[in-house]
Amino acid sequence: MARDRTEPRAIQMPGTRTVSRCAQCGAVIPISAEASAHCAQCGAALHSCKQCVHFDPASHFECQQAIAQRIPQKDAANDCTFYSLRVRVERETTSAKDKAEDARRAFERLFKK
Repeated sequence: MARDRTEPRAIQMPGTRTVSRCAQCGAVIPISAEASAHCAQCGAALHSCKQCVHFDPASHFECQQAIAQRIPQKDAANDCTFYSLRVRVERETTSAKDKAEDARRAFERLFKK
């Protein structure tokens, strides 16, 4: 079926998802994770400067908020009142099922006679 040249093309953009990732290992963290929790994969503290939305190495005391004193260990757990878990929007380019099927097919083709 030929497409009429005057009509706009259909947008085929990848989907997006809102996720939070561990600052140490990059594992996906549930957004509803408690502040006292640790990363399930590497055990890093989630209530730390590196996990916070206000963490900025270029700012005074490495925080975008006006804090009274510098927190020396940015990856250690702390009790900062400004803490808010960093959440980002990522593109979903492929699904995990597709990756597994592609790998399986490639393996089968490799050892095919």
